Amino acid sequence: MRHPGINLGEHHGEAHDQAETLVFGFWVFLMSDLIIFGLMFAIYVTMANPVGMAGGPGPKDVFDLTSVFIQTMILLTSSLTFGIASLAMRHEQGRGRIALWLGVTLALGLGFLGFEARDFANMIGMGAGPSRSGFLSAFWGLVPLHGLHVSAGCIWIVVMLIQMRTFGMIPIVKTRLLRLGLFWHFLDLIWVGIFTIVFLAGISA
Repeated sequence: MRHPGINLGEHHGEAHDQAETLVFGFWVFLMSDLIIFGLMFAIYVTMANPVGMAGGPGPKDVFDLTSVFIQTMILLTSSLTFGIASLAMRHEQGRGRIALWLGVTLALGLGFLGFEARDFANMIGMGAGPSRSGFLSAFWGLVPLHGLHVSAGCIWIVVMLIQMRTFGMIPIVKTRLLRLGLFWHFLDLIWVGIFTIVFLAGISA
């Protein structure tokens, strides 16, 4: 083991040799992103009370737990499919197989965003916009921030599919896929925190 995550193995040559430094640097970036999410979580927890709600709608009024559960299952499944794509790359099972599982991951990511966008539209329709209360401002600061990251991840997958088709599985493409994998799994971990702290805790409060 040279670094946490998928290690390509010495048979990948230059990509394996470069991965340790590149992946470590990306871990540092993710930790800075984690600080941002940590601050947003802290603000949300501070505002998730009757004072922060300012007489407006609370979690039980605006959250659709069934939809959120579906989103959770979709995103966790996408982490599995990305893992399969990473293993296909490590074991050199061919560009087509890697692209297939990346495509499935992309479809799942877009499905997650579709459910989330519908929930956001429903909240706006019932007057639960970000300007309604401190609680809703905190919600709209945290949850859509994660959605924005998922959107960026979907765009990144599309870019990598194009690069794989254009350049083939050259070392720089492999190391970029390694970093994309870390990013995607990181977003799943953040969502588990959102599902637990925002939705489950909010409904049960």
